[in-house]
Amino acid sequence: MKPKLILSILLCLAAKGSFAQQKDWVSYVNTLQGTNSKHELTRGNTYPTTALPFGMHTWTPQTGRNGDGWKYQYFKDKIRGFQQAHQCSSWTRDYAVFSLMPVIDDLVVDENKRETRFSHNDEIAKPNYYKVTFENEITTEISPSERGAHLRFSYPKGRRSFLVLDGYTRLSGVKIFPKENKITGWVNNGEGFRNGWRSYFVVQFDQPIKSFGTWENKKNTVLIDSVSAEGLGKGAFVQFADGVKVQAKTASSYISLQQAELNLIRELGADKTLEQTKANAAAVWNKSLGKVEVEGGTKADMETFYSCFFRASLFSRKFYELNESGQPYYFSPYDGKVHEGYMFTDTGFWDTFRAQFPLNTLIQPEMHGRYMQALLAAQEQCGWLPSWSFPSEAGSMIGNHAISLLADAWAKGIRTFNPQKALDAYYHEAMNKGPWGPANGRDGVKEYNQLGYVPYPKYREATAKTLEYAYDDYCAYHLAQMTGNKHYMEVFEKPMYNYKNVYDAGTRFMRGKDALGNWTPKFDPTEWGGPFTEGNAWHWQWSVFHDTKGLINLMGGEKNFNAKLDSVFSEPNKVNVGSYGGMIHEMTEMVMANMGQYAHGNQPIQHMVYLYNYAKEPWKSQFHAREVMKKLYDASENGYPGDEDQGQTSSWYVLSALGFYSVTPGTGEYVFGSPVFRKTTINLENGKKFVIEAPANDASHVYIKSATLNGKPYSKNFLNHTDLLNGGVLKLQMDVKPSLKRGILDEDKPFSLSL
Repeated sequence: MKPKLILSILLCLAAKGSFAQQKDWVSYVNTLQGTNSKHELTRGNTYPTTALPFGMHTWTPQTGRNGDGWKYQYFKDKIRGFQQAHQCSSWTRDYAVFSLMPVIDDLVVDENKRETRFSHNDEIAKPNYYKVTFENEITTEISPSERGAHLRFSYPKGRRSFLVLDGYTRLSGVKIFPKENKITGWVNNGEGFRNGWRSYFVVQFDQPIKSFGTWENKKNTVLIDSVSAEGLGKGAFVQFADGVKVQAKTASSYISLQQAELNLIRELGADKTLEQTKANAAAVWNKSLGKVEVEGGTKADMETFYSCFFRASLFSRKFYELNESGQPYYFSPYDGKVHEGYMFTDTGFWDTFRAQFPLNTLIQPEMHGRYMQALLAAQEQCGWLPSWSFPSEAGSMIGNHAISLLADAWAKGIRTFNPQKALDAYYHEAMNKGPWGPANGRDGVKEYNQLGYVPYPKYREATAKTLEYAYDDYCAYHLAQMTGNKHYMEVFEKPMYNYKNVYDAGTRFMRGKDALGNWTPKFDPTEWGGPFTEGNAWHWQWSVFHDTKGLINLMGGEKNFNAKLDSVFSEPNKVNVGSYGGMIHEMTEMVMANMGQYAHGNQPIQHMVYLYNYAKEPWKSQFHAREVMKKLYDASENGYPGDEDQGQTSSWYVLSALGFYSVTPGTGEYVFGSPVFRKTTINLENGKKFVIEAPANDASHVYIKSATLNGKPYSKNFLNHTDLLNGGVLKLQMDVKPSLKRGILDEDKPFSLSL
């Protein structure tokens, strides 16, 4: 064979190998990202989730005790079970949980005694596959389906082989079918459910059950040969042949045991081996992650991007199931009844309205349209729009941000809902206080409507609430404007400017104000809490998402505005603990970040780096966006600068790595930062592609020197959603020095209400 022909074949094979590697996006994901967390210091508060995108159930190894919010902590070296999990955050309790744990030699059911040592060197953590081998040589493997999982337990040769099913906390029931090699049951754990709610499960084994029994996890009493039990913490155990390798397929349902069995057959019935489930799950994830293809970055950049994209693709969870005819229906956590259609749960809108849902509008528009229908269905069933669903309404945090999702969807052409119905639901939310938590309806609604702000100290976090209510009222106004609803335009036209009522020109900060109009005395902008939510005045200064120009005007013009933005990074990173009375993890994380008063580990300030685009210094947004990505994110167990928060902190990175961010959800605009990769291809659901090319991009070339959109010069500091949906090419010429004359005209600035 001629040398040139050999070279040609080798190059061809190399190209194919490179292409295949690029398409294996799941290989870049590390599900251990952010798991090295504890109460005092958060690196993400994640657990190694094994699941499909937005799957109803997820699975994880468990290092913490039953009921412990920190269910997996990287620094621990023992595992006590493998859980079906749904937890949004370590700060909230999980629900619909049960666990499986393999043990050898002697039956040990006590969770504190059955825990077994492992090393991370013997652990694989991918979205489609989790594997760990204990020091005692038991190997556990897990691959997911949407409503279940395929597990395999490999016991060491010659050792007695048991599997313990733990009913977790609260009520549970189990039933063992020894001749069918099957366990069925239900659990009732979690909060906010109607009486009688159950999550039904079935576990099917491929090996004979040799012996069996039930137990309870309060006193760890065991009943040999018992086939059923119901009550507090009831569980089951089975014994297999010594040293066996056993597969366990499991699925759950909130509707019935029959539906759980249907879920198992439909999702896992055809998979004879775990390898099939693993391959199927990899294909699903590669298709999902492949909606954004990035090239021309370091391997570490790729790992961080796709690990974050994975986390951004878990919430909100599908809460619906498919009946025998394949039609969606669901048990409602709001009214306890079964309804036809779609339902999604497990997210806090205070976190996720900012980036996670805007990312979904771009990447998952069909699902997002279904989500908007589910929002209004939830409102019908419980009387209030969700604000923090877990899985029912908790009313946690602040603001009424369901309207942000609805307005943003409509602005981006996702019009699967009745806007009149949406506005009516929001009006009820904005004019009343609900029975749960500060974000169920409006805390301080009477005073807000009378005074134009929420007074402090009568209401805690009052200034933060005022700022977010004003933004939400803008979203209602804009939805009304887009749909020709003059009535609601008039209702919300004035209050969307209420942010001005808590701005103090004397200190040039947002401040607490009492009902008589007096500013809170002894003001310190580094003081956390009080009139603010999980932050201080430096962080909340910028929460005027819808009217940055109006904020610029309040602060005395663009020069003062930019100087204040600069000061966020140059101020000492000192903390006044204020009303918290001590250091909370968000404070510790801000100090550790060492970026002045910039506290990216929490949501209020995450959009702030993009605000230079509104004040003729867009190059500073480009610089700081890249700095935050470089300094505060990676794919390791320490990979986040604070709580990951149901996909929000990950979505910030995903959007920012593309080169833009959703400063004002509801407008359909994305504001420029600086992309991480030389080339990014967004594969849209409509079949088109939007490509972002930055050929000279690297760690030093962070500044946009010039841009073209579809071959035409482009000077704006933002993109419209329609620009992306139409497909095309945004080409960026990157430089090591800022371009001081690009993007400084008024027409280059992103949207603001004020002129």
